[in-house]
Amino acid sequence: MTAPSGVTRLLLVCHASTSATARAAFPGDEPLDGRGLRQAAGLAARFGQGSAACAAELRCTQTAAALGLRIDPDPLLADCDYGRWAGKTLDEVEAGEPESLTAWLTDPAAAPHGGESIAGLLDRVAGWLSRRAPGRTVAVTHPPFIRAAVVHAVGAPASAFWRVDVAPLARVALTGRGGRWRLSYPA
Repeated sequence: MTAPSGVTRLLLVCHASTSATARAAFPGDEPLDGRGLRQAAGLAARFGQGSAACAAELRCTQTAAALGLRIDPDPLLADCDYGRWAGKTLDEVEAGEPESLTAWLTDPAAAPHGGESIAGLLDRVAGWLSRRAPGRTVAVTHPPFIRAAVVHAVGAPASAFWRVDVAPLARVALTGRGGRWRLSYPA
């Protein structure tokens, strides 16, 4: 499908499930679990042949491949950098660093884990969106990236980031023109 002149159509696809998803852990670069691979392969017919802008992490490249898409790596689609929390469960971080976790969840500029703040992620995603050319793009990425894209598209404050939930293999469509975005959910 060709977009009308000057219109950018994005389909953001969240990677399939991993062991970190199941454990409620801050991800590292783990592969998809068996369930995630099966579910992604089951959706392949909906995507047909084509290519996808794709985060370089293994869980995204495996999702794109299972969907039958050719991979066009894009480092800006990367997951949030969780610093020293990568691989730890939310319960482990809460038990060991409760004040740090509270700061991260309540202050978008905070990065107590030594990684990327939510404000930094929002800026990175806004920059990626601003560089999208007219036409159609499929992008396989991470829940935080998609949350940030939704927050940006609807013009919500950074504090709204935690109010957007993105499940494995969720799909969100954005249509943009002239720096303005509309959010829709594909059938």
